[in-house]
Amino acid sequence: TLRPGMALTLNGIAQGYIADRVAALLADNDLSRALIDTGEMIALPDGSWPVQLAGGGKLTLQNRALATSAPRGMTFGGDGVTSHIFDPATGRPVLSRWRSMTVSASSAAVADALSTAACLFDNKADAVALCEAYPGAVLESAVLL
Repeated sequence: TLRPGMALTLNGIAQGYIADRVAALLADNDLSRALIDTGEMIALPDGSWPVQLAGGGKLTLQNRALATSAPRGMTFGGDGVTSHIFDPATGRPVLSRWRSMTVSASSAAVADALSTAACLFDNKADAVALCEAYPGAVLESAVLL
């Protein structure tokens, strides 16, 4: 239930899920060269798309998805600090040390979920280990505040 002043967004894994669904719809209609960007990206097999990563670095996206989560990308309370990403252990906004976490995977929903979860870790090694637990997922970028 939303009380007055509350809002709901598609942040989380909805953007990735929607990107995956659009990609499947296009592929089912014989389109194999496209880049879908719902805030998370997925490239169909015949396309090759250069992507600039947050914090520097580049990669080419082809037949793969990419998601970036930024704890302070959207904040509450007008302070520019209170994150929209919640820590499941406390139920409170995460106090992340990361400006952004970017993950690639075969699915935009998986990349989306992993990039958000990676923001909960205090160190990059734990975020890398999280991604390694999912076949084909890679932590592409971890940018500190």
